[in-house]
Amino acid sequence: MINKRLLVKALLSHNDENSFYDKKLKLNLSTKEGKAKFLKHVCALSNSNPNNNSYIVIGIEDKANAIVGVDFFDDSKIQNLINAYMDHPPLVLYENIPFPHLQPGKVVGLVTIRPIKHITSLRKNIWKYYCGAVFFREGSISTPKKFESALINSNKQKVESIEKHAQNNISLTLDGVIDFIQNHHNDLSTNYKVFKETFVVCWSGIPKKTGDKTYYSRVDIELINEQVKLFYSNFDEVEIAYTDDAFTLTEYVRLGLNTEYKYYPLEEVKISFNENGSYVIDTKLLFVPPQLDKVTLLHLFNANNRLLEKLKKRSPLTLKEESDLFNLCSLYMLCALNDIPKAMTYLEEAKSHLKQREEMLYQTYKDCQRILRKLKYN
Repeated sequence: MINKRLLVKALLSHNDENSFYDKKLKLNLSTKEGKAKFLKHVCALSNSNPNNNSYIVIGIEDKANAIVGVDFFDDSKIQNLINAYMDHPPLVLYENIPFPHLQPGKVVGLVTIRPIKHITSLRKNIWKYYCGAVFFREGSISTPKKFESALINSNKQKVESIEKHAQNNISLTLDGVIDFIQNHHNDLSTNYKVFKETFVVCWSGIPKKTGDKTYYSRVDIELINEQVKLFYSNFDEVEIAYTDDAFTLTEYVRLGLNTEYKYYPLEEVKISFNENGSYVIDTKLLFVPPQLDKVTLLHLFNANNRLLEKLKKRSPLTLKEESDLFNLCSLYMLCALNDIPKAMTYLEEAKSHLKQREEMLYQTYKDCQRILRKLKYN
């Protein structure tokens, strides 16, 4: 079992990127250019390593090789993006790896690209890359090449050696559990569960009892053995359930108009643990967008636009308008889901103006984009 934090450190010890490893400061999958560049690197690393895993590490400052971290990223639909744009797509896993020195909510992203015995190519045009393009790695560069002229280096022994040195042990697991409970979440309700005498899942949050169910907010969940953060949020409501064989997380989102709010199930993530020391993560989208009264929505949509206009002009806001800012993005999202024209355009315009204010306001934008991304790639 590989400790992913040790694996990241082992990869970073190879200061120069190479044909099985790449590092990035951040990913931008919200634009065509960002998606295209990510797909190019996945394609090149997959083609250059048909016999071993290859990796992309996200959240690394290139020149100093320093771990600066990125926001926790929900990867549940990233494979769908790859499947949509690639012929012979590799299996790609994005994991969030916590490091003790990073700020809360910041992690290192680890992209693992599994080997396949086929040449991966682009299935359709994206940005400036054309359908049928094939990429390979030349040192630290991903370049288009004909397969016949591409030189494939055998990195199998190098990668196996790196992965072997990142193997977990009992000491690392115990240290991880104690660190999670004592140093990170001593002000929250914290629990752990051992599965199949092998896997340890730790979680923390603020519990809230509703009927016979318990929901959590400010939730943090880690698979300690592999140092992988499974979920992190300061805002969402989460239901946690487990048996001897599986750990299930159901996420809810709070949506509504004016003072009428409801919690809607967004997604279920189930981790099934096997006796042979393996596990499988299944993700199921549960979200059904609420269909709301169009007249009321249009009225609030216009009020939202006036508030956004004041933000653009940096006009002073009333106390009520300051409060309404926290619902600005979710209202635009509800309008978009109810087919009100230009709602998505206004949501994108709000991004930079919210980012200039406090972090919690910008978080409302990121939460809406996360829901929309799940719906898009489901």
